[in-house]
This record gives sequence, C-alpha cells and structure tokens, in this order.
Amino acid sequence: MRRIVSPVVAVLLVALAWIAVPGTPGAAAVDRAGSGLAFERALLPQAEHDQKVRPVAPDLEPIQPWISAVGTSVAALDLRNQGHAGDGCTTDPRDDTVRVFPVPGSSGDPFDAFELHPTGLRYDATMAPIGCVPADVNADGATDILVYYWGRSPVLFLNQQIPGPGDEPVVPGAADFVATELVSPMQVWNTTALNVADVDGDGALDVLVGNYFPDGARVLDPDAADDPRMQMQHSMGKARNAGINRLYLGQADVEPGEAPRFTDVSNRIPDESARSWTLAIGFQDLTGNGLPDIYAANDFGPDQLLVNTSTPGDVRLDVVRGRRDLTERKSSVLGHDSFKGMGVAYTYAAGEELPEIYVSNITSPWALQESNFAFQPDGDPESLFDGVVPYTDRSGSTGIAHSGWSWDIKAVDLLNSGRDDLVQATGFIQGDRDLWPRLQEIAMGNDLILQNPEVWLRIEQGDDLSGHEPNRVWRDQDGSWVDVGAAVGFTDQDVSRGIAPGDFDADGLADFMVANQWQDSYVYRNESTTDNRWITLHVVRPTAAGATTPLIGATVRVQGDGYERESQLYPANGHSGVAAPELHFGIPDEFADTALSATVSWVEDGETRTRTFDLVDGQQTLEVSR
Repeated sequence: MRRIVSPVVAVLLVALAWIAVPGTPGAAAVDRAGSGLAFERALLPQAEHDQKVRPVAPDLEPIQPWISAVGTSVAALDLRNQGHAGDGCTTDPRDDTVRVFPVPGSSGDPFDAFELHPTGLRYDATMAPIGCVPADVNADGATDILVYYWGRSPVLFLNQQIPGPGDEPVVPGAADFVATELVSPMQVWNTTALNVADVDGDGALDVLVGNYFPDGARVLDPDAADDPRMQMQHSMGKARNAGINRLYLGQADVEPGEAPRFTDVSNRIPDESARSWTLAIGFQDLTGNGLPDIYAANDFGPDQLLVNTSTPGDVRLDVVRGRRDLTERKSSVLGHDSFKGMGVAYTYAAGEELPEIYVSNITSPWALQESNFAFQPDGDPESLFDGVVPYTDRSGSTGIAHSGWSWDIKAVDLLNSGRDDLVQATGFIQGDRDLWPRLQEIAMGNDLILQNPEVWLRIEQGDDLSGHEPNRVWRDQDGSWVDVGAAVGFTDQDVSRGIAPGDFDADGLADFMVANQWQDSYVYRNESTTDNRWITLHVVRPTAAGATTPLIGATVRVQGDGYERESQLYPANGHSGVAAPELHFGIPDEFADTALSATVSWVEDGETRTRTFDLVDGQQTLEVSR
C-alpha cells in the first residue's frame, strides 16, 4: 500500500499546487493595474572610478565576480532640516565611496555632494563600504550615519551640526561628521545588513548587525592566502557557518553631542540565527507588546522569526516556526525554508492587526526557481507568545511568487490608493554567457564540499547570472499582485540591490531611489495622476538639546469613518535600502471628506505609551513627549 499511496499523494500535492497558482495577467490587466502611474528617472551622483570587480583573497579569485556582487546601497534622509527627506546616501563599489548628496529634483536649496571617510580610524584597501544607515544614534536631533563594511566592523559618523528647535535650514558638509568605532578595538567583519530599533524598550536605539563571511576572514585582501576562515557556506539549505550576528544596546542617558555608548548583548541572539548568512533584517511589533520582533532573511537556509519579550537591559528573543500541514511544501512554512532570503517588507491591509510579510528569494525561471514569500496573517498576534505562527505563505495564489533573483523589497503607496504597492530589486551578475547550468551543478552538489571555494565553478567577466531581469512594481488588484514595472520605466538592463522610498519633493506622491550594482543608480520621481488625499506623518519626540528626533519603532494607526490603516516606523528594514523616516498614508476617493485621527503608540522605560492626534492633509509633524 505504501508503494501505491506515496506516488498518489505526491501527484495530488502537485495538482493542488498547480491549481493554486494563477496564470500570468494579460496585457489588459497589466494596463489597468498600472493606469495613472508615471515616473521621471534622474541620475544619482556617479562614481569617480569604474572598477568592475573587487580585489579578493586568492582562494576566492575563481569566483571574484560572485564575491563582488554586493556593496551598493541607498538611503533617504533629511540633513537640511527641511522637515522631510530630500537627501541621499549611497555606497558605490565602483569607487568604494560613501557619498551624501541632495536628491535630484528634491525641494530645498541644494548643497555640494560630499564623501564620508573614516578619518582617524584604521582603514585600508582590504576594506570596502557595503551600506549606510541614517539614524540619530545619540538622540541629539542630528541625523548620524552608520556605515557597514566588508573587512572591518561598522563606523558611526556622528553629525555635529545639531539643528535648533525651529525649521532653520542647514547646509551639510563632510566636516560635520566625526568617525567613531561602533566596537573598540575594531574587528574584521563582513557585514551585509544593519538595522536600528529600540529592542529592549528603554527609549534608546540599539544596533543589530547581520554578518556574512566568517569573522576574521579578510575576503577583500589579495594577500590573505591559505586562510582557514575563508569559507563559503557549508550547505545550500541549512548553512550555519557565517560571521556572527551582533546586537548592541544603546544607553539612554547620553548627553547632547556625546558619542553613544553600547553594550554587547550578542549572546542573546539565538545561536541558529546568530550564525546564519544574513542578508536582510526586518523589525516589526507583531505581538502588540510594543517591542520589535525580528525577521532575519538568510541566504542558504531557513529565515528566522524572533519573538521579542525583552525588558530594559534584558534582551529575550525566541525563535518561532510555522507548522506544516499535508498540502504545504516545507520551504513555504515560515522558519523552515531552504531558500535564499534577500529582502523583507511589511504592509498592513485595511483594518488588520497583523501585517503581511513579503520576502525576496531567488525565483529565476529555469534556474533556482524558488519562490518569494507572501506570508499573510491567519491567526492572532498573541499566539506568537505560545510559539504558534499566525501566518501562511500565499505567494502562489496571489501571483507574487516569481520575480527573478530578487533583493530589496519595499512597501509604498504610489497612487495614494490606501493600499501599499511593492517595489522589488532584481538581478545578480550581468554578462552575455549564461552561467546557470554550471551553477545548478554546484547547487545540487554535496554539502560536504560546498564550503571549499576551490570546488566552485569559475566565474569570469562576461558571465551572466540573472543579469537581465527587470525590477518589479507589484500592484494589488482584487487580491492578486500584478507587475506593472514597465509603467515605471524598469528595463532589464539594471542589476539592482537597494530601494529607498520617500517623498523627496514633498508633493504628496511617493518617489524612490534605486541602487544598482556596478552601474549608475537613479531616483524615480513620481509624476503619477491621482486626486486621492494623502497624509505624510513625521513622528518625533524632543531631545535634551531642544531639537526633535524621529521616534523609530512608533506604531501609527490612522482612523476615520470606515477608514483604518496602520504602519510602523522602521526605515532601515530590508536589504540595502533605507526609507525616509516618515509614514505615508494614501486616502482613496471614497474617504474624500472623512475626518481622520492618528493614535501613536511607543515603548519607553519598558512601558507602552499612546497619544492621539487630529490630522490634516499634507505633511504633518506629530510630537510626543518623553
């Protein structure tokens, strides 16, 4: 009987999966979904050099283009004290530079672009910037910039130009930023993700660092021969030999202008998560206790969802996993996947307590055709405390399963429709010789040999791995996602990594920047046609210096007669794109005359606090007190 039943069950499962996957939307459906969208693309500041690969350790030389396939990032921030983000920060591997600039087409008086260098700290050619994260880490009202690298631990660039209590404009420059070590003495890390949040609920920002290659491995050092730490992943589906992820708690009693002080509590990260090859970090309060839970998107193995029950100074994070039933494949169950997690975003459907969670994976046809994840809520938030995951992956039935070799993904309402769209970066290595057949051989190889670089395929300039896949713009049409990237102007010639949304010209339409790897990067200014209302909220609290600072981690619920939307302020969620520190709400036509209010919730000194505000259309600052 077992010989008969097993094949029959397998056939039935395949049939069910086939039935659940919708067909590709037709041209009419795509046109309808993209109606009204229009974007103008403008070039971001260009690199001064044009290197195409980075120098690497001798053991990694055969796969040099693979090792060189990350390192571009983009972030939105407000350095000019305009009251909204109109400035940008990029890391560009073509000249290994951290560059700060006014976003082309943004409002406000422009300033000269400048570079950030870790002056006074140890820095050499074996180190390269991978990403920048703006955040007011010492809560003095000035936006600082954290830069993470391959070859060294992150650097804090502390902004000395503290704005006053008003809206007096500021002219930023390189001299305003003082480089300070995150950890001392400096360590050799290879970081691919960094995010900030108040993890323990004491009112101070904490820093979570996601590392990739093993600690101490000088990946970018051509003289680092025969280093036993120079390892690739030891499994394609359950690798646990990466650099250690780190968590640093900030202290809340820092004086204005003083460098922040951090306590290393990395041992509170569960071991399986700490040793994963992390590419993206997503904070979000899922349980309603005011503390950020963590979705860690990992390459070469299971992602983790960490439930947070910390108290000030005492971090408690527990891994929870979904439970598989008869009809679900293993990798579609949250926490059990063997995929290549590279981006994570949250968005709330109207009236829902729990957000939907979208995760990017490799989904290239005729290659490693895994699946993106669309984890949709089907239970109660409180069940997470009991280890029950109230989520089911519905990527197949909603049409968002496949998009290419996918990276950052961001949720943003492009037409003020009241429902977020999803912008997704794709592509890996661009060339003209398809390398997928040889990569598939490695992917199917024995895990016991994978960690040895010498057994990998040789990759040369001109080889292509998913290098001609268009970025995606997904719009929700009656419960199904339709890609309308062509309406935005996405082509198949960009190999992208990070996405940074923000209303850079303060016209009520969300724009976004896209960071491309080994290519020029761009801003896409939103010129769409819509008469819908909009509100952009800047949730802040006062600082000891008399200025204000973004209230990272705030939950905002906007309500009116029949209208209800929620969002949380975690700008650095995802892979290598950082959104503006603001929350944008589109209001569809049926609520044109509806009065709206916002309830802001946050945690401070271990206690949840709330405050309610009446709202007006347009840009609005909501200031809460300590």
